[in-house]
Amino acid sequence: MNTEAEFLKQSRAFFTYYRTLGDKSITKLTDEQLFICPSTESNSVAIIIKHISGNMRARWTDVFTSDGEKANRNRDEEFTVDNNSAEEIRTLWNEGWDILFTALNGFSENDLEKTITIRQEELSLMKAIIRQMTHYSYHVGQIVYVAKMINNESWVSLSIPKGESSKYIDTPPKSV
Repeated sequence: MNTEAEFLKQSRAFFTYYRTLGDKSITKLTDEQLFICPSTESNSVAIIIKHISGNMRARWTDVFTSDGEKANRNRDEEFTVDNNSAEEIRTLWNEGWDILFTALNGFSENDLEKTITIRQEELSLMKAIIRQMTHYSYHVGQIVYVAKMINNESWVSLSIPKGESSKYIDTPPKSV
């Protein structure tokens, strides 16, 4: 087995899984609900999407030739409420993932040990992929949680529903 090829395959699968969780959560929200901020120190789903999209654009554009923290990125602006429409927010979500998958699908096994730079820190592409996967899963979890809070009793579980774990005891786990 080629472990580098398997790493890229599994990375694509996990990124797809997290995108799907986000997609399912976002579709459960109305346009207005995208902008609900649960508390003064929390972010709305729209703000989380702006941040993820900005991060994806910065990290996965010109991966081997420029720092992953692009000079034209305004990270602080990603966390501000502005006049974006719900359609613009959904477009940012899709554009960010498209940029990520375009980059990921262009990598070969030989690229994984190449050095890239993020915020002036050098690391292998493999480490950068792991770093970003954990970053995006963190924020997708926030999106799921906020969507669940907003939908409350009408929320339909994205995994094993509460109180139904026993149905899954003898079921082999799905691979991602």
